[in-house]
Amino acid sequence: MSDRGTPNGFRHMNGYGSHTFKWVNAAGEPFLVKYHYKTDQGIKNFTAEESAAKGVTDKDWSTIDLYNEIAKGNYPSWTWYAQIMPEADALNYRFDVLDITKIWPHSDYPLKKIGRLVLNKNPENFHAETEQVAFSPAHMVPGIEPSNDKMLQGRLLNYPDTQRHRLGPNYD
Repeated sequence: MSDRGTPNGFRHMNGYGSHTFKWVNAAGEPFLVKYHYKTDQGIKNFTAEESAAKGVTDKDWSTIDLYNEIAKGNYPSWTWYAQIMPEADALNYRFDVLDITKIWPHSDYPLKKIGRLVLNKNPENFHAETEQVAFSPAHMVPGIEPSNDKMLQGRLLNYPDTQRHRLGPNYD
């Protein structure tokens, strides 16, 4: 997959949000935000040979490993961090901070710990709890808003429409 190897399951990989969101504090001050989820289990990768062998014997390894560990009570978790930039900084930054192909240097905007994400329950009814999930970047809590990120703007429009088509009357 890369020089770092192929991840040994979902539990052993970090997650990074591609979009830039906007946080607005109680004083109405806007900040641009990028999300990072760092695995608490540690990074673990297959070698190229191990990955090739696993692909032949167990192509669903990542899902099965995650399900089995949750079933055993070994709940995987990720520490949630955010990079936070005052919106005014974006105007004169050395590159377009809304470009999803760019990474904000941690030296300029260090990671701030927000909390943890813990997976502590497997679905009981896979269809009802998983197949009918309709995640959308348009569903936001107060204080979180969309930025002018062009890819995010497109998904705000298209994801809900696609989900209404896919799920039909179960969308709501």
